[in-house]
Amino acid sequence: MENADGVGTVTPAMVEARARDLARIDGRSKPTKADYQQAKRELTGEKEIDPQEENLASMPESEGWDPVPGSTGRQAAESLGEDEDAEGRSEAAQMYEEGTEEAEHDQMRRAAEQEKQSDQE
Repeated sequence: MENADGVGTVTPAMVEARARDLARIDGRSKPTKADYQQAKRELTGEKEIDPQEENLASMPESEGWDPVPGSTGRQAAESLGEDEDAEGRSEAAQMYEEGTEEAEHDQMRRAAEQEKQSDQE
């Protein structure tokens, strides 16, 4: 890259001079805000901004992207996390419930076995 060593500390006077150069190149007598922004980017080595991106950046966020003008859109369905079931329970909650159900089943089985043994005696 040619001339990429930088210019050191960028002063407001340097930005002003470059902005005036850019205005003159575009056939204007006075620099615009865009000229000052471009001058600063050039002197500080900031990334160049595509004019279309610059226009989008200056728009209010509400107007930035409208795929179907006039469309109000709709609320997207809330997506579940990786470890959530259809009822929105976490994996830990699912395991807790499963453990509780197994414990209840074991208690009922033991109670049935004890009842069977006491009937046999």
